[in-house]
Amino acid sequence: MSAATPEACNFDWPAPDFLLPATDGGSYSLNDIRGPNGTLIMFICNHCPFVLAILDKMIRDARDLQALGVGVAAICSNDAVNYPDDSFPNMKRMADAHGFPFPYLHDEDQSVARAYDAVCTPDFFGFNAKLGLQYRGRLDATRMSPGAVDTPRELYDAMKLVSETGAGPQDQTPSMGCSIKWKAA
Repeated sequence: MSAATPEACNFDWPAPDFLLPATDGGSYSLNDIRGPNGTLIMFICNHCPFVLAILDKMIRDARDLQALGVGVAAICSNDAVNYPDDSFPNMKRMADAHGFPFPYLHDEDQSVARAYDAVCTPDFFGFNAKLGLQYRGRLDATRMSPGAVDTPRELYDAMKLVSETGAGPQDQTPSMGCSIKWKAA
């Protein structure tokens, strides 16, 4: 398995809008997700070992960020035909089993992943209150096996800073994960 790494943060790049179905039965737009102090969009999937290794910490950080007024959503854009673990029914099972405190959205046609230029799972996009990109880094130093509980919380700390100041840290370590599973052209 090869790992993919996104580009560095393109500060103030505007968040693309979307309208996607969620595992909770609703549909959400960027404005529905948007928080008064920032917004975090996470591209994840059900089967990626990089996502599974950080899942509990990702849920913890999402809850803590929501308490700071940061809106949070996760999006699965993988080709579910060739990767059935990432099908919408399996997304529902995962969200229910782990008690996701955020909407888990299905990007079946992959248009949202393309609009965001998402590269891997996980891929994090942290926006300020004006929906300008301020963070495109990793959750923490964890890779494919769960890291120590006391690992520095890079994503949380960056988004806390964004929620307080509107600006993200200049130094960011890119996320690393499995490449987005694109549909054949």
